[in-house]
Amino acid sequence: MVDVIGAGFGRTGTASLKKALELIGFAPCHHMVEVIKDPGTAAGWTAALGGDLSALQSVLARYRAVVDFPGALVWRELLELYPQAKVVLTVRDPKKWYDSAAATILRQDTRGEMTEHFAKNPAMADFPAFRDAMSARGLRRDLTEDEAIAFFNQHNETVRATVESGRLLVYEVAQGWGPLCEFLGAEVPEMEFPRVNESASFQKNVQRLVETGVADFE
Repeated sequence: MVDVIGAGFGRTGTASLKKALELIGFAPCHHMVEVIKDPGTAAGWTAALGGDLSALQSVLARYRAVVDFPGALVWRELLELYPQAKVVLTVRDPKKWYDSAAATILRQDTRGEMTEHFAKNPAMADFPAFRDAMSARGLRRDLTEDEAIAFFNQHNETVRATVESGRLLVYEVAQGWGPLCEFLGAEVPEMEFPRVNESASFQKNVQRLVETGVADFE
């Protein structure tokens, strides 16, 4: 049963949030990397992005939390499926978000590397359709900077306007453990808040995936 819905876009600290949620008891937490680790779920996510709620329940059946893409693109459906869940909207300065996204998830050469990896791995045959389904929800690499920032801002504004205040935490990962743990009723860990998959390490993580099939963060 999903207890935490991460409505924030990728490149707003979602990899760090995944690690943090798992450390305070909301494990496992779904993130895009989970689809890459288990490519058999791509078809289910494609159906979910197309509006199939039963498919969405199926792909998240074993998870306590969901963050990043593709979950952030179906946040309304997640609200409907899991009415008891709390929502964490990770945010950052829109221009900084765009610069990070343009250098990582929106890079055309990243797409080329991933497409090459998909072609070499028969288990990833469903990924082109999955990628197209995310594009249909607005996550397109051909957006201009202004269009991408407008898409980002509109998404965040809509989440804020839709989710009731007691159920929503608008959160910057730079705030660390305090607001997150208070919101979720969890103890603050003694360890530092995790900082992973920043722009400097993203391309290295992608390259490791392409070369070894290992999908994880540093």
